[in-house]
Amino acid sequence: MADLNRPQDSGRGPGRGGRGPRRSRPNPEGGDGSFDKDQKELTEKVIFINRSSKVVKGGRRFSFSALVVIGDKQGRVGLGLGKAGEVADAIRKGGENAKQSMINISLKQATIPHEVISTFGGARILLRPASPGTGIIAGKTVRAVVESAGVKDILSKSLGSKNAANVAKATLGALQGLRLREQIFRERGLEIRKRAPQSAAEAVTA
Repeated sequence: MADLNRPQDSGRGPGRGGRGPRRSRPNPEGGDGSFDKDQKELTEKVIFINRSSKVVKGGRRFSFSALVVIGDKQGRVGLGLGKAGEVADAIRKGGENAKQSMINISLKQATIPHEVISTFGGARILLRPASPGTGIIAGKTVRAVVESAGVKDILSKSLGSKNAANVAKATLGALQGLRLREQIFRERGLEIRKRAPQSAAEAVTA
């Protein structure tokens, strides 16, 4: 006859009577799950995705490459290319490469300080400053790069190849070559002087 005062066996085996402390789940995106403010403010855009195939004994093997641009819309932008067997992995690698190669851009309010022309490979890009309210007059590749950098008013023209990778790199090179008036005077060791008013109206507003 079983002892009624003896606790019944739950059948879970020794040491498994309760759930115990809950284990923390690993973060699928990596890291410790902490909130990175600077990283959350970055915007990521995929410029293009290319698919290539290789014929092997068992059939075709596909691989993908993704060109990704990342920026904070406040003067920092980066461009990265990722390659993988899956589209999602290629985009992730491209985003990581873009974060590591971010550069600072000299902007004048919502536009660029001066006109600039840049060439990369067969691509040739012309960028011109625009008045407030003009918007971004550019193709999708140039638009993705300048928007990520924080430009809101700009005029652009593609004068060469339409290859998306070359156009994006030429646009990034053009933005990298921008310099403000203060930077040019500082590099030349000159002092910035205020321009004297040319008319009575300018004197009153000054």
